[in-house]
Amino acid sequence: MLGEEAKLYADTCQTIRESLREQGFSEVVLPSLWEQQTFIDKAGNEIIDQLYAFRDKGDRDICLIPEATALVQESWNSWKGSMKHPAKLFYIQRCYRYEKPQAGRFREFTQAGVEILGGKDTNDLCVNSLHACLAKFDIKYDYTPSVKRGLNYYTQNGFEASVESLGAQKQIAGGGRYAEGIGWAIGVDRLMLAIQGGKK
Repeated sequence: MLGEEAKLYADTCQTIRESLREQGFSEVVLPSLWEQQTFIDKAGNEIIDQLYAFRDKGDRDICLIPEATALVQESWNSWKGSMKHPAKLFYIQRCYRYEKPQAGRFREFTQAGVEILGGKDTNDLCVNSLHACLAKFDIKYDYTPSVKRGLNYYTQNGFEASVESLGAQKQIAGGGRYAEGIGWAIGVDRLMLAIQGGKK
């Protein structure tokens, strides 16, 4: 990215960051490299073919992270003793999946998301935070409150937001509840396409 596209990317990330900070979320910065087994255990074996995976010099099976929620779930046990509950965390993270590139679906992409951990009755808080973020942008989106999500760690139906003008890759956000809490993620690259009218 360069020029106007790079500016749009930076502005989009900053708008999300400011919205979540205003809502009382704290930012967490995650590593780009992590153990493969975390994502296999949390997301299921079907994710193996999507990983950029390799064995490092310490003979460990490592990957570029394909998403952030599984990593946050695994880290929660070491974090929870030092945090107020529910913990309201957010991230803006580069992620990587070995997939066929197409409009709105890239091998390197950015997810902006929240994880609300260690609390009860946090569904409304989670969904409202997504709507508050998306309301910062001049887009028209559809919200689906109950939908089957494709990752194994979800314990019930999740929710999605989509923009019809994006065609086959119309989903711009999705989330749901898992054992440690509840969260959602926005695909920043798809959100940018929606801001641009879905034309690129």
